[in-house]
Amino acid sequence: MIGRYLALTSAIAMAGVVAGIAAGQSAVGSKSATPGSVVVDEAAIAVHQPGPHDGGGDTTAFPFFANISDFKMAFRKRVLHKGSTIGYHLQDFDEVYYILSGTGEYTLNGGRRQVGPGTAMLTRPGDSHGLRPTGDGELVLIIAYPTPAQ
Repeated sequence: MIGRYLALTSAIAMAGVVAGIAAGQSAVGSKSATPGSVVVDEAAIAVHQPGPHDGGGDTTAFPFFANISDFKMAFRKRVLHKGSTIGYHLQDFDEVYYILSGTGEYTLNGGRRQVGPGTAMLTRPGDSHGLRPTGDGELVLIIAYPTPAQ
């Protein structure tokens, strides 16, 4: 189980690095063999926030590549601490949640289902969704979606 988690974490990190290369930006504060590459350590970008979409509670967000002006997607990790949620909201664009660890309840258009490690959820424009951790631990997920044209 731990090996699978580490392999997945490495694959997700690599996807972010490849996306940074495609973005054509130079890394801030780091040297790179490939022009435009960006490497980010999550410890340097952690931000404590309330649950998004009026979800409440305490979360930790890791907004990878948020300072890259021409990167056209959001790629972030979010930790939903016990008692926090991503509030139920109407979706305006495609959005993907991928559960890394913990268990939760995902609500889509009023229907509920349990989710856990390895579950991917694509929410399409016009659908409503929300997510909350269940059990005693935290719910850790990756979130990806296109950013609006600038």
